[in-house]
Amino acid sequence: MVTNIYVRWFRRVAIAAAVLVFAVVVLGAYVRLSDAGLGCPDWPTCYGHWTAGGAEANTEAVAKAFPGHTVRYTKAIREMLHRYFATGLGVLIVALATLAIVNRRQRNLPLALPIVLVPLVSLQGAFGALTVTWKLQPITVTLHLLGGMATLAILAWLVAKPEVRTPTVPERKLLPWALVGLAVLAAQLALGGWVSANYAAVACPDFPTCQNSWLPSMDLRDGFRLWHPLGVDYTGGILDHPARVAIHFMHRCGALVTALVLATIAFATLVQGKSSRLRFAAIGVLGALGLQLVLGITLVMTGFPLVLAALHDAGAALLLVSVVVLIRKLRPLSPTYFVGERRF
Repeated sequence: MVTNIYVRWFRRVAIAAAVLVFAVVVLGAYVRLSDAGLGCPDWPTCYGHWTAGGAEANTEAVAKAFPGHTVRYTKAIREMLHRYFATGLGVLIVALATLAIVNRRQRNLPLALPIVLVPLVSLQGAFGALTVTWKLQPITVTLHLLGGMATLAILAWLVAKPEVRTPTVPERKLLPWALVGLAVLAAQLALGGWVSANYAAVACPDFPTCQNSWLPSMDLRDGFRLWHPLGVDYTGGILDHPARVAIHFMHRCGALVTALVLATIAFATLVQGKSSRLRFAAIGVLGALGLQLVLGITLVMTGFPLVLAALHDAGAALLLVSVVVLIRKLRPLSPTYFVGERRF
């Protein structure tokens, strides 16, 4: 009975953290896409205040402390809301790790992953600070996004319920391919982050061609130069048009590869999977993949509206969760798990 209480509370905190990190990822995308990433030029405060309202109410002090800056409340409140949500996420993750450590003798509670989440979310805080202090340096923006997605993936793994059964031979063969699919998706998420960080979304305003060409003129070398000088404000991007075209075009190519890989894995799971829950997880991957492709194409065809762009980021997060859940179902617990070794 006591064990069940521990498991229930751990699961409740994990679900709350997973929902919150999803909100943080989407809100972070909205902040970035609405050019509010430097709505507060300092960190962790906003113009030296803990609220956007406090900064707006003390414009004279702000003008002295931050010459050349003007408080724009709508941008500042978006940035601070993102920070508040991220702080709440950090509290939940510490609580999750504490539950895991205190109840570490319970074999049916994971231990390693909740502990890993603590330095990961701390690293996220550091990237958040660098994103502001380095004025939206593209590499830090992209790493910040990937850190958020990694946190989401781990929490999705902890929340998803594994099946207690012996996997079939075909399912064992599918698992490595599903992990390959996750790696391909991670690369595509990095490309998507690079598109956003360099404001390259509008570089190809037509579809399916780019700049009315199947192979447009582009500058791959400059487009994928990872490091840029510090002290430059990267709001709006600094790259020339050919470099942005290169980034956008490669993201489209990555989308095609990712769609083919994930669709193949999902269809193979539908054919070879013996569990109804496993097949349902495969359908979830196909649904999330289809939604993301529709959002991406519609985004281009409608001229990149802000809300749709944020939904595209939400779709990427949803696709990641669906792939993680599929992998979780492909790695069921053996019936001897509760008397055997602890698993993640």
